[in-house]
Amino acid sequence: MGHYLDIELLPDPEFPVHQLLAALYANLHRALVEQRSSQIAVSFPGYSYSPPSLGRSIRLIGPGVALALLMADDWLRGMRDHVSAGNVAEVPAHAAARSLRRVQAKSNPERLRRRQMLRHGLTALEAQARVPDSAAENLCLPFVQLGSTSTGQSFRLYLSLGPEQSTVKVGAFNTYGLSATATIPWF
Repeated sequence: MGHYLDIELLPDPEFPVHQLLAALYANLHRALVEQRSSQIAVSFPGYSYSPPSLGRSIRLIGPGVALALLMADDWLRGMRDHVSAGNVAEVPAHAAARSLRRVQAKSNPERLRRRQMLRHGLTALEAQARVPDSAAENLCLPFVQLGSTSTGQSFRLYLSLGPEQSTVKVGAFNTYGLSATATIPWF
């Protein structure tokens, strides 16, 4: 995790920032799937809880060789007019260790009811009583709106930034550049 690369969205009068960020992140995800990479992490330097926002840039973090290999691929195709990509550089020594994790909202009461019925052998009425419509959870976290290539459905990828940690935790990253256990340098 010794290197990083920033990709900043350029101002565009035709497309809002969240739409460009979603397109950029979807391209990155596809590239990480194709390369079968588990070494590249993602962070959002403009991350904000209030108001919830991921900002205007994506920071890719990983070994310099892995970042160079990713950038040699043409994954920014179609986005070049909308982004400015920096060069691979070393992570500053003063960078803090933080986690950036996906948080899944329990936003579909019907799905939760079906799960209750399967797991606990409940009837539809019993499940309805256990999981009312008001059980839908609304998260107030920054997110990116993505589309699933396997199901074709749109979903929100909510991201929660953890507090600074005293030690760096090493681990693998998924094809969204996220890890349930590893920390990333935050600066």
